[in-house]
Amino acid sequence: MSTEGQTLDGALVVEAKLRLGHSPSVRGDRNRGWLLRRALAIADITGLLVAFAIAETVWGRWDPGAALYFLAPPAWVLVAVVAGLYDRDGDRVDHTSSEDLPRLVSTLTVGAWLAFLFTWTIGRDSNDRTKIIMCWLFAIVFMSTLRTVARAICRRHPLYVQNTIIVGTDVAGQVIAQKLALHPEYGLRVLGFADDPNDSLERPQELEHLPLLGDIGELEEIVKRLGVRRVILAFPDHERDHLVGAIRRLTAHGVQLDILTRFFDVLDPGIDVHDLEGIPVLGLRPPRIGRASLLLKRTIDVLGSVFLLIVLSPLFALIALAIKLTSRGPVFFRQVRIGGRGTPFVIWKFRTMVIDADERKNEVAHLNKHQRDPRMFKIDGDPRVTSVGRWLRRRHFDELPQLINVLRAEMSLVGPRPLIPEEHRWVGDWATKRLDLRPGMTGLWQVLGSDSIEFEDMVKLDYRYITSWSLGRDIALILRTAPFLFARGARDS
Repeated sequence: MSTEGQTLDGALVVEAKLRLGHSPSVRGDRNRGWLLRRALAIADITGLLVAFAIAETVWGRWDPGAALYFLAPPAWVLVAVVAGLYDRDGDRVDHTSSEDLPRLVSTLTVGAWLAFLFTWTIGRDSNDRTKIIMCWLFAIVFMSTLRTVARAICRRHPLYVQNTIIVGTDVAGQVIAQKLALHPEYGLRVLGFADDPNDSLERPQELEHLPLLGDIGELEEIVKRLGVRRVILAFPDHERDHLVGAIRRLTAHGVQLDILTRFFDVLDPGIDVHDLEGIPVLGLRPPRIGRASLLLKRTIDVLGSVFLLIVLSPLFALIALAIKLTSRGPVFFRQVRIGGRGTPFVIWKFRTMVIDADERKNEVAHLNKHQRDPRMFKIDGDPRVTSVGRWLRRRHFDELPQLINVLRAEMSLVGPRPLIPEEHRWVGDWATKRLDLRPGMTGLWQVLGSDSIEFEDMVKLDYRYITSWSLGRDIALILRTAPFLFARGARDS
C-alpha cells in the first residue's frame, strides 16, 4: 500500500476510535489545566484550614480574633495565582509537587511575616506569633501532601488526558513517542504523526500503531478534527513561514505547543532563556560545582544516612531474618562498582537472588530485555530471584544498605547511576563527566524509569544531572523517589 493510503487509513482508524468513546469528552474550556487549578486550590484551602485549626486548638484560645486567620485561605488563592502555583500543570508534561515546594515555602514565608506584622500592629500577644509559626510549619506539610494527593486523583480523571500529535517523523519525533509510551502517567494520548510522507523512513516496531495522520499543511485541520489539545514539534523539515503561521493560529485556539530544540541532547530543564534584541536565546551555562556546594552535599549525605540507618534499623533486622529463613546464603550481596573519579568500590545490597545466580547467568541470557544492547543485562521476572528478593526489589528495599556506602563517602544520596565495570567500559568521551560526583542511591535515572531506560539515555541523564546540579534539585529528586519505595510492581528485574 502507498504511503498516502496508509496515511488515510490510519487517520480514519484514529478518528473512528475517538468517536466510539476512546477520548474524554471536553465541554467548553475544561481540560487538565482547568481540573488541576481547582483541585490544587481545594488542596491549599484544606491544608491551610487544617493548619489553622491545629495551631488554634493546641496553642491558642478560640476568641473572635481567631476568625481573622480563617479569612486567609481566599487571600492565599489570589496570591498563589499571582505566584504561578496553579498554572504549570496544564502546560508541562509532568509537573510534580516537589517542584512546587520552593515557591510554596517562599510564598507561605512571606505570608507568615505579613501576619507577624499585622499581629504586632494591632497589639496581639506573643502567643499569636507562636501560632503563626506553627501554622507556617503545618501549612507546608499539609499543603504539600494534599497537593500530591490532588495530582494523583486528577491523573485518574478523563479530563487529565490530552489528545496529542507529534509533528515530525524523524529520529527526534520517534524518541519523543517512545518516551511517552513508557509513561502513561503523563496523560498524553499520542494519536499519531503529522509530516510530509517519506517512504524511506523506517519506524521501530513499537511505533507502527501510530499512523501518519496527514502532512504539515493539514495540521490545523487534523487538530480540529481529532480534538487535539497538545502538539509536539520535533523540528520537522518544512517551510518555516507556513509552520510559524500554523503555530500562531493553534496557540490562539488554546492548543498547547511543545517545541523540541535541535540541541535537546545537551540542554537541561533549568536552561536560561534571555532576550537578544527581541530574539529569545537559550543560554547554556558551564557547570560550576564549588567546594562549598560539595561540602554542603556531603553534609546532607552524612546526616541523612545516619538518620535513616538509625530509623530503619528494625526494618533491616526483619529483612535480614526473612532472607536467612527463606534461602541459603549471606544476607548481603556485595559487588564492585565504579565510583567518583573512576575509583572502584564495593556496593552493599540485600541479597535478592539464589547463591548460584552468577553461574546460571547463561541459562537466562535469552530473557534479557536489552537484547539489542550488549551494554545492559536486565530481566523482567528473573527466575533466579527469590520470593523475598522479589518483594524487596519491588519496593527498592534491597538498595537500602547502600546507606553504608553513603556514610563511607563511596556514594551519595543523589547522583549518577553506579555502574559495574563491564558497563563502565562503554562510557567515554564527554560522558565520563558523569563521574565528577559520587554515584547516588537515586537520581534522574531512578525517577524517570530506572531499568526501562536504555544505556545511552541513562548516560545522558547522568551527564545532565552533573552539568545542572543544584541542592534544590537533589531535594526534589529525593522527594520524587519516596513514592517508589511503596509502589507495587515498581521493579522486578
